[in-house]
Amino acid sequence: MIHQTAVIDKSAVIDKDVEVGPYTVIGPETIIKTGTKIHGQCVIEYAEIGANCEIFNFSSIGKRPQDLKYKGEKTKVVIGDGTTVREGVTVNRGTSAAGQTIIGKNCLLMASAHVAHDCILGNNVIIGYTSGVAGHVEIGDDAILSGSVGVHQFSKIGKSAMISGGAMVAMDIIPYCVAQGDRAVLAGLNVIGLKRKQMKLSEIEDIKNAYRVLFMSKLPLNDALEKLESIASQYVKEITDFIKSSQRGIARPKEK
Repeated sequence: MIHQTAVIDKSAVIDKDVEVGPYTVIGPETIIKTGTKIHGQCVIEYAEIGANCEIFNFSSIGKRPQDLKYKGEKTKVVIGDGTTVREGVTVNRGTSAAGQTIIGKNCLLMASAHVAHDCILGNNVIIGYTSGVAGHVEIGDDAILSGSVGVHQFSKIGKSAMISGGAMVAMDIIPYCVAQGDRAVLAGLNVIGLKRKQMKLSEIEDIKNAYRVLFMSKLPLNDALEKLESIASQYVKEITDFIKSSQRGIARPKEK
C-alpha cells in the first residue's frame, strides 16, 4: 500500500505489495522489490532495493555522493534482499569511479549510520549506531561495526571481523579479527563470531595458528605469508589473500 501523501516519481518501478509510508519521496530511477516496507518521511532515489527489506523513518538512500569530484554522472545504490535500514540512515550513491554503492543481503544498518559513495558491503554486515563508513570502503560478509565507529576511505574490513565501539579504522582489518581503539589495532581473534558461524574447532585452530605466525613469530610479513602457504585451510587462504591485496596496509596488534 502506498500512502496518499507519498510522492512517487513516474520512472520508479515498485512491486504491488510494497508499502510506502506517509510523506516519503521515491525519486527517479528507483526499483523497489516485493515485500519491502518503506516507513514515513524517507527519501529514496537512483536506488535498487531488494525484496523483503525494511527502511525506517527519515532515511536517505541514493542522494548525490559527498564528493567534490562528482559532476552528476549516472550512478546508483543497490541494496540486497532482507536488509534493514533503521532511522536516519544515509547511503549515498556511487561516483564515476565505481558507479554504485552496494549493500549486501540481510544487512542491518542501525540508526544514524552513514555509508558513503562507492562502498561495498557484503552479506549479513551490521553497522552500529552513528557509525560512519567513508567512500570506497569494502566490508566483508558477517563483519560487525559497533557503535560510533569511523572507517577511513579506501579501507577494507575482512569477513567476520568485529570492530569495537568508538574505533577509528585507518588501515585494513584482516578477516576473523577484533579491532579496537583510535587508529584501530588488532585485539585478537573474533572467536565468538567464529563459533557462531559453527566453524569446526580444527578450522578455528588453523586461524589461530595463522594469527600467531603473522603477529607473534616476529617473522617479516612476506616470510610469514610464505609459511602460511603450508596450512591447507580455506580460511587461512582468505587471510593471506586479503593481506596480499591490501593497498593501505594491515592493522597489527599493539606493541607491548
